[in-house]
Amino acid sequence: MDRLPDIRHSVARHARDGLTATALPGLSVLRATRTTQPSGDVLEPAFALIAGGLKHTAVNGEVFEYGPGEYLVATVDLPVVGSIIAADDSEPFMAVTLRLDPDKIAKLLLETGGPALPAGAHSPSAFGVGHASPHLLDAVARLLALLDHPADLAALGAGIEREILWRLLTGPQGPTIRQIGTADSRLTHLARAIRRIQDHYDQSLRIPDLAATAAMSPTSFHRHFLALTSMTPLEYQKQLRLNEARMRLLTGNNDVAAVGFSVGYSSPSQFSREYRRMFGTPPSHTASASHQHSADQDRHC
Repeated sequence: MDRLPDIRHSVARHARDGLTATALPGLSVLRATRTTQPSGDVLEPAFALIAGGLKHTAVNGEVFEYGPGEYLVATVDLPVVGSIIAADDSEPFMAVTLRLDPDKIAKLLLETGGPALPAGAHSPSAFGVGHASPHLLDAVARLLALLDHPADLAALGAGIEREILWRLLTGPQGPTIRQIGTADSRLTHLARAIRRIQDHYDQSLRIPDLAATAAMSPTSFHRHFLALTSMTPLEYQKQLRLNEARMRLLTGNNDVAAVGFSVGYSSPSQFSREYRRMFGTPPSHTASASHQHSADQDRHC
């Protein structure tokens, strides 16, 4: 039975334009009726099921396209560039997102032992896209249906969320998700280094310090960081800087050079060059567009 129509109906009932939190902590729904320009973001560990429309997400230049019945998982904070490429009033972009809670995954693994890992499995990436199984779609549809019945949600929501986690663990992205709930996993160690980069993204990186944070040698740290995130630590930092710069330009800071300096660039030309490479336009265009949008709003106030 195709449960996507039921999922779309629930999203339409509970989502305003944009991302909308629901009564179940960690569960959100998203609806958009317009396509969007490429925009930087940092994905948190989450599962996101697409119910309508199409989206592009680029991870360090590698583009993933996914649509109805497909899902993505991110298992560490990951800088990406995303855009909705198919959405309108008659067929909006719709998605359901569920935060991946390490404690819940750990408890499920402890109680079940978890699914067996494939022999010779490689270090999993922190980002993946897959096709949702009928069982996974059914569980998501039932969880969303509970939003109309608060008493049922309180009693049954945790059980269905657990079922969704199990379907993910037994699916193609299972080895990656399993690491979230394993306290001494490689992902857990790398996540500590990732948080350090995030906290000090505007400062110079010292790979030996990051490696020590992850309890690895510098060589091992560099290799495993690349396998997990598809980028080097310096590339990860660069994308954080550029995402932050774009946000500042879009929120009214029109001094391009000052924005570049504020996120850690010492060369305005390098900032402009890398910004254009990531977003397709120079930072001056973003600043000008933001300034024009603000002026148009002022005229209509």
